[in-house]
Amino acid sequence: MTTVAAPPALAARARSVRTSPVREILALTARPEVISFAGGLPAPELIDAAGIRRAYDQVLTEEPRRVLQYSTTEGDPELRAAVATRLGRRGLPTDPDELLVTTGSQQALTLLASALLDPGDAVVVENPTYLAVLQCFGFAGARVLAAPTDDQGILPDQLAELVARERPRLLYLVPTFQNPTSRTMAADRRRAVAEIAARQGLWIVEDDPYGELRYEGTAQPWIASYPAAADRTVLLGSFSKTMAPGMRLGWLRAPAPLRRACVIAKQAADLHTSTVDQAAAARYLAEADPDAHIARMCAVYGQRRDAMLAGLAEALPAGSSWNRPEGGMFVWARLPAGHDATALLPAVVAHDVAYVPGAHRRGDDPPRPRFRRPGRGRVSSTGLLRTGSPGGRT
Repeated sequence: MTTVAAPPALAARARSVRTSPVREILALTARPEVISFAGGLPAPELIDAAGIRRAYDQVLTEEPRRVLQYSTTEGDPELRAAVATRLGRRGLPTDPDELLVTTGSQQALTLLASALLDPGDAVVVENPTYLAVLQCFGFAGARVLAAPTDDQGILPDQLAELVARERPRLLYLVPTFQNPTSRTMAADRRRAVAEIAARQGLWIVEDDPYGELRYEGTAQPWIASYPAAADRTVLLGSFSKTMAPGMRLGWLRAPAPLRRACVIAKQAADLHTSTVDQAAAARYLAEADPDAHIARMCAVYGQRRDAMLAGLAEALPAGSSWNRPEGGMFVWARLPAGHDATALLPAVVAHDVAYVPGAHRRGDDPPRPRFRRPGRGRVSSTGLLRTGSPGGRT
């Protein structure tokens, strides 16, 4: 009788990285009756499905042989040119060759981890931070360090001390309408972060998936626009919030040496992002009116933010507090002492409501009372606010 050996074990990195707790929450809330505050999804009724369909119809009718064929790793030249033009209009002059199109901006994080991080390297994130970046850096074998923050974002003096002590390879930030807090970092702090990176030899990954979703206030300059950090800042962007998340289109803007390394990493990952999706996005940007569409989205999301804020006092325990974001997709709430947001979640889900506990958002031992609510859902018949279907970048 032949002895059959057990299959070889998984790689150490696959054994050590946990599944996303938010994804598990979203799986529990997939039922249509659940009022979900857990996922940062665009409202489906505000996606310009008709305009996007026209763009696909046009490119498939006019250029089927090109848009259904393999393409270059760097991305569709027309799409990169359109992104470069939009960045220039928003105050960041950009050449199309400075850009790499990615399969969602989430892939950009994976490419950067491949290009920049060796196992054991330290990376710094805000406290709290975007959950999936913790998975990404953890899968790369990095040590994730949480930098102290306040309501205005990262604290530069404490960041400088942390960087000098731990010598991390990179700093990951969402400076505008941060996920999950929706806070925005002031210009003076952005400049200070750029100067710290210049002094300490630090890469900055500046993630900006929400920046165009501004309801009020004045836009702040990108960290990438400060000369001190121009040669060491990677700017990430996405079409998931302003066009459609199902198209899976993002981009990164990086200095040439790092961009070339990311191109090689992408060739190993997927050769290139979908040719037809890139072509349709480029046509949409050229022939639709994306700025008018984004303005309509912001008007509706702003109203829904106001409706959510108006209802929180009645919905949350006395002594709770929350912020009033100027844009983005989230509201950050804090429960009073004696309330554990993580412990309360199963009972809340049992009543067909869901949220994301703040405890899942930190790289260290977090305080439990906080949780995040996406701030742009519809007013339901119960008077609560709900988002669209669970999933997407959360």
